[in-house]
Amino acid sequence: MNNPRGEADAGLEAISSPYASWDVLIVDDENSYRAALAVMLREVGIPCMTAASGDEALQVLQERKVNAVIADLQMPGMSGLELLAKVHVQHPNVVFLMATGADDVRIGVEAMKRGAEDYLVKPLDLDAVVAALERALERKRLHLELEDYRRRLEEMVSERTQQLRTALTQIEQGYEDTLQTLGAAIDLRDSETAGHSRRVSFYAVKIFSGMGASRTDLKNMVTGALLHDIGKLATPDSILLKPGALTEDERRIMQQHVQIGYDLVKRVPFLKEAAEIVFTHHERCDGSGYPRALKAPDIPVSARIFAIADTLDAMTSDRPYRSALPFAAAREEILRGSGQQYDSRAAGIFLSVPERIWKALRDEASTNTPCHQIFQ
Repeated sequence: MNNPRGEADAGLEAISSPYASWDVLIVDDENSYRAALAVMLREVGIPCMTAASGDEALQVLQERKVNAVIADLQMPGMSGLELLAKVHVQHPNVVFLMATGADDVRIGVEAMKRGAEDYLVKPLDLDAVVAALERALERKRLHLELEDYRRRLEEMVSERTQQLRTALTQIEQGYEDTLQTLGAAIDLRDSETAGHSRRVSFYAVKIFSGMGASRTDLKNMVTGALLHDIGKLATPDSILLKPGALTEDERRIMQQHVQIGYDLVKRVPFLKEAAEIVFTHHERCDGSGYPRALKAPDIPVSARIFAIADTLDAMTSDRPYRSALPFAAAREEILRGSGQQYDSRAAGIFLSVPERIWKALRDEASTNTPCHQIFQ
């Protein structure tokens, strides 16, 4: 290697020079050119090293700190362009200036397209070399600062994003806990239906999943199922808890719970879809339901599914006037009403699920399993 860094003739000039931190590597196969350029640079206080070939230059770059390379274009073995390609990949933070003859300017421009910061035309003028180095190193400094800022910004965004995700997860969990508590409170109005809202949620999600519902649809289904009887909070106990048959007037009052519940839930913007389930969960495909006697095409799919889940739980749960019926009885009832009272597609999915699965879902609903986990 020729003229390694740290030669005595750099002297005190490099220490006091504003260019003392530049650390330039001169690469040229002509010894006289290397020596002359090194002398010129050191005279103005620029520390420099020299290399006689591309391979030698790569070795220096591996061993020493280098901020800039000035390489001749035409060199035997590894050309300046080939060296540029390797430096660009292996040492991306090193500034590269290409030195060309007057007839090679076009190639010098090509070198800039390939990553060189600038090109210099021989014979080299010291002021031009210093100015080119100063511009190139300043651009590199700004580029590195920008990259560092971008990296720090990405880290900050990533950190904030994670914090936001954690906060949203906590909010979602709190929101779900609130809904489940509210659903349990609604069920407790009638001790005979305790756990009804959760069981219906689990059943409805199972059916809806079989219809290819999205995660958002399933969330709305769970919310609507938990809140479907919220209007019963306004129903008098004398009617809600009456063990015998209701009179016509009592029945009309009881049926008002869907309108009352809908009016309550629709006030919350993000419960809009759930509010539709609250309002239509007693509609039936043949028009025999209430409050509007809608028929299948006009009833939301979620409400049609809910009707089956609600029937399943009603028939398989204890009531004041009878004990719980077996799952087989509920299957027979839904099969009989398929295509008339119940949506045929939803009924078909329900009937395709083995009885043991429905029993398992009923048992799971009695645990503390969060509702959102049933559609993950």
